[in-house]
Amino acid sequence: MAVCFWAICMLYLYALLSTPYTHTRLMMKRLQPDRTVISVFILLVVLLLLLPIIPSLAQARRITGKVVTGTQAEPLQGVNVLIKGNSRKGAITNNLGEFSLEASPTDVLIVSFIGFKSKEVPVGSSTTLSVSLDDEVSLFNELVVTGTRNVGRTTLETPVPVDVISIKDIMGNLPQIDLAQMLAYVAPSFNAVRSQGGDLDSHVDPVQLRNMAPNQILVLINGKRRHTSALLITGTAVGSPSTSVDLMTIPAAAIDRVEILRDGAAAQYGSDAVAGVVNIILKKGTNKLTANLTGGGYQNSGGSAGDLTKAGKPDGFNYQFDANYGFKIGDRGFFNVSGQVTQRRPTLRPFVNDWEIYDKTYLSNLRTDKSGKPVITNPELINAQAAGNAPLTAALQTEDGLLTARGLSRSDFAVYAGMPGITMGSTFYNAGYEINPTTTIYSFGGASYKYLRGYSCYYRRPSQTDRFNFLLYPNGFRPQMTSNTSDISNTIGIRSRVGEFSVDFSNTYGSNSMRLGMVNTMNASYGSNSPVNMYLGTHEFTQNSTNLDFSRYFKDIMSGLNIAFGAEMRVENYKIMRGQDESYTYGDAGTLTVAQSGLLVGPDGKPLQDASSQPIVDAKGNPVQVTAGQQVVVKSLSSNCQCFAGFGPKNERNEYRTTMAAYLDAELELTRKFLVAGAVRFENYSDFGGVSIGKLAARYLLTKTLTIRGSIATGFRAPSLQELNYTHTATAFVPDANGIPQPLDVTTYPTNSTAARVLGIRGLQQENSRTYGLGLTYQPLPGFEVTLDAYQIDVDNRIFRTSYFNASEVGNNYNEVIGGGEAQFFVNGANVRSRGLEAVGNYTHNMGRNRSLTFSLATIFSKNTILTRKTLNLNVANLTPDQVVEKYLSRDVIGQFETGTPRTKLIGSVMYHVNKFDLMLRGTYFGSVTERSISTDDKGNYYDQSFAPQTVFDLSVGYALSNSLKLSIGGSNILDQYPEMLRSENRGFYLYSNNQQGSNGAYYYGRLTLNL
Repeated sequence: MAVCFWAICMLYLYALLSTPYTHTRLMMKRLQPDRTVISVFILLVVLLLLLPIIPSLAQARRITGKVVTGTQAEPLQGVNVLIKGNSRKGAITNNLGEFSLEASPTDVLIVSFIGFKSKEVPVGSSTTLSVSLDDEVSLFNELVVTGTRNVGRTTLETPVPVDVISIKDIMGNLPQIDLAQMLAYVAPSFNAVRSQGGDLDSHVDPVQLRNMAPNQILVLINGKRRHTSALLITGTAVGSPSTSVDLMTIPAAAIDRVEILRDGAAAQYGSDAVAGVVNIILKKGTNKLTANLTGGGYQNSGGSAGDLTKAGKPDGFNYQFDANYGFKIGDRGFFNVSGQVTQRRPTLRPFVNDWEIYDKTYLSNLRTDKSGKPVITNPELINAQAAGNAPLTAALQTEDGLLTARGLSRSDFAVYAGMPGITMGSTFYNAGYEINPTTTIYSFGGASYKYLRGYSCYYRRPSQTDRFNFLLYPNGFRPQMTSNTSDISNTIGIRSRVGEFSVDFSNTYGSNSMRLGMVNTMNASYGSNSPVNMYLGTHEFTQNSTNLDFSRYFKDIMSGLNIAFGAEMRVENYKIMRGQDESYTYGDAGTLTVAQSGLLVGPDGKPLQDASSQPIVDAKGNPVQVTAGQQVVVKSLSSNCQCFAGFGPKNERNEYRTTMAAYLDAELELTRKFLVAGAVRFENYSDFGGVSIGKLAARYLLTKTLTIRGSIATGFRAPSLQELNYTHTATAFVPDANGIPQPLDVTTYPTNSTAARVLGIRGLQQENSRTYGLGLTYQPLPGFEVTLDAYQIDVDNRIFRTSYFNASEVGNNYNEVIGGGEAQFFVNGANVRSRGLEAVGNYTHNMGRNRSLTFSLATIFSKNTILTRKTLNLNVANLTPDQVVEKYLSRDVIGQFETGTPRTKLIGSVMYHVNKFDLMLRGTYFGSVTERSISTDDKGNYYDQSFAPQTVFDLSVGYALSNSLKLSIGGSNILDQYPEMLRSENRGFYLYSNNQQGSNGAYYYGRLTLNL
């Protein structure tokens, strides 16, 4: 190859010196006096640029080979063949198990495939290799790329804990059909809590690691930062408002494996990696079609709630089809594409309560409009009176009597909790092409669309007179929220070499847009002219990251040194776009323009009535004096779209942020037993300034089977653009003296608003973290591995949301700032700590004759603690200092962080495989939780409640109908276990606690899997 290179160079020089003169050359001669000198100069520049790779070109040659199984010598497709110390150079086997790549005699090939032991193969003088891989069902010995920039490291060799989960191998045996829920039931440190209500909180499943907040986990795809959802989730499992990556937008069919780094990694990957990193590795295989068709539904038994709910028909039916196929691009490239279509019906878990439906004014036709004219709300009563039917007249003046007459029951007015209905389609691709042995271009990305319609709002009852209109909804209404989410992403990059360094240059773009709406609603202040379906506004988040990474492996320094360094530039943009006018404005349905001066009375001469049917009188009880042309608010009807106000001009945002970062990462093997790793990162935020963070980790092999490891790291997380700029008015429900939730309009203001400054709320600060880890790995015998890791994460200035402040509490004319309703804010509420112990064990017993038995047990014991509550001296006139402290960080939010999620989670499973059959049985244990209340009884006792531990079981049975078709049936929570019910004082929206397995009950499914 070197001879060819020099021959080309000499021919190039000869052509330059001997080409006949042309008109163009004559012109060039006039401008450039010595063409020979210029030609030689150009040639020297080319030689200097190519000089670093000449030695490798001189040594490299084409190597071909074949990879087969060790037991049956069957070819293996999709095997990774990498050159040790050079992650940019390698190949993937085809459907015949064959591969081809450029390598030198001194190179060592690392051959790895999920489910088999990896093997190192020296190249030597051979040009054709035959490699046999032995079975290894355990996932612990998989090569990992997360948490280390050195290729060839297995999970038992990394200085920090990394879980490798083969999605392509397990998705056919799991009841769960989306990525987040799959991971939640196989990795105990990973959570994806599905909200069964709470406005928009059910529209994205927030992902968590080690019981930390969703915005303290970083998600990567093929090692590149994934953008988050535009949605700011205000109610999370740990009480912190957060953004989160929407994993539902990534089809599981596109994923080869997921690597979960359970350690602080902000110094390696940037902010958000406080609790750890989830790296999603996409498939690369070609010439193989896989597809799954899944259908299932929930039993919907209603649990043990009796008359408080109703056992309905099976619901929540879902259907999903996904497929994956890879195409070859010549003999040097691949294009792997996946698609998924999902249809999910909602689950309904009603809470049938005894709250007042019709009040006396409704039952007795005592209501009037703003002009004082009577409004007939009970026409059945008038008909009965006209007919002289005294018994029916008496019955119709009661709730039960009117419900019976209208063919209704109390269950028709129940609060609906449950999972939303979803229609979604998504596609993803992963592609790469080898230009030459040292240079590869690559690209991956996808697009998805999700329509979601959920039951996340309280029923608006006719007795709530300020939110009622007889003409539109004579018996009240149940609003439903909708969202149309569009998500797109694309990464394009090139991997090559500059001298001895591997180089990776890439650009990643991602955008998430949510168009929000409401159906079956109204704006009461518009009266019967209000639309009943409304567009509320659009949230959009875009992120563009450019990365340049260098790495080099020095095999002759001690036992090996890997150096990596690079830079990143990231631009983020967050937008809130307004909705339709009726969704956020105040109409005139309750406002009267006085025609002539006099008293504010109706046609009957009596004082006009307000929205509560109370007469509008002065301090002496007399009608109010008014003047002609005066506008008087007679009915204080609720403005905005009911349940969730639209976003108006005051909510609109278009904010940008730029982040620049540089890092240095090194891993040094002092000996084959002792590894030391370190990283330092410098980041500068356009809105928060610069910061330096670092990490140090080590691993030592005590014996061939026992390893100890530890790490210490610092981290930095700037508040997201959503946390800094989100502002909105929503309807909260607060229990009255009788424990019945009553509507209250609450506005969340940003910290740079007038409402915040007047109160004394300061601007948000960055969160600073410190992470400590200590663990061991143990492999007492082949097929049996155990890891044990302890951790502590301290976070200063953790962001929480305050409780409500109203104008009367604050005083100081605060009503002129916020008007009616209440105000709340995002604040750096506390310094917090999370501690835990994680244990993972796997054992595989090969029983021969196509029989195997695998046991796995994984658990986490964790504890969250508020170390210090941060409280400011707020400008509050009518609250005591203790009340201010409680408002700033309330005990229910503290309880949600400390005890609102299970401190213990344990997952144990058994998988048995024999010939064409396989069986999976898995049990998941959720530890106890305690929910704290801010309400008390007449003796001052809080309505706190503890919930006993829960255990649910999943089952899957599969049978291979043929070599290419498999049938699986099974279920999740097959014993139909429901959590404990909430005590009566805490039953607002939910009847059951939602912080363990949720209240959906048993789910059963069937699946057909195709492999061609």
